[in-house]
Amino acid sequence: MPSHQKLLVDGDAIRIEQIFSNLLFNAVKYTPSGGRIEIRLEADGDRACVFLEDNGIGMSQELLDRVFDLFSQAQNSIDRSRGGLGIGLTLVRGLVELHGGSIDASSPGAGQGSRFEIRFPLLNIGQEDHQNKVAQHSQLGRTVLLIEDNDDAREVLKLLLERGGHQVDSACDGLEGLNKAVHSRPEIALIDIGLPIMDGYEVAERTRAALGGDIFLIALTGYGQPEDRQKALDAGFDEHLTKPIEASHLRQILDQVRV
Repeated sequence: MPSHQKLLVDGDAIRIEQIFSNLLFNAVKYTPSGGRIEIRLEADGDRACVFLEDNGIGMSQELLDRVFDLFSQAQNSIDRSRGGLGIGLTLVRGLVELHGGSIDASSPGAGQGSRFEIRFPLLNIGQEDHQNKVAQHSQLGRTVLLIEDNDDAREVLKLLLERGGHQVDSACDGLEGLNKAVHSRPEIALIDIGLPIMDGYEVAERTRAALGGDIFLIALTGYGQPEDRQKALDAGFDEHLTKPIEASHLRQILDQVRV
């Protein structure tokens, strides 16, 4: 049933606006003039559900299977009608999940429109306040360097780390990341393997040579085979995480770091 009352969620207003701005931008971009775009809000148990539907160009099953895929987002300039995914869908999914929510995409097929369903947990006014959790995380806050060349992935991970109470600096290529690691000496560095200028393996090797055991190095990669993990460990990494990164797994690792 459509909701005729306010549905309260615990979230960052700017980031929630960013979620729907991206989704609406894509809906407008891929719906022809005179088409229809519909958005509605409903309550479903303990969830606030937002449905965004259009009768635009739709998506094939192949595209649906990778619509939130981080690696497909490297081709942001390609129109969805030619196999691209529009802008910001990796970022959208990351921001939704950071708010404890979920997002799903569906389409009957090419030329038949698209539908996105976004669910956020409703705020229970009587429960223990979210601020208590933030305060607990802040007591464990670390200095973290994030080296990631994908803008969406970097923004999502940075927000995740900051919401955990960590102080975060970032770099978008290997050389910049190495310089920041050596000069600012963070406790933890999250390093993407496929970086421009200098790849993540070399960044790890040179950082380890300069700082020894005074820094905890985490590899971020799309490859999760045993040989990939071993290659990361041989380069000096302490941990190896396969994308997409699970927020709970990352938090668990960070809470256990001792440097």
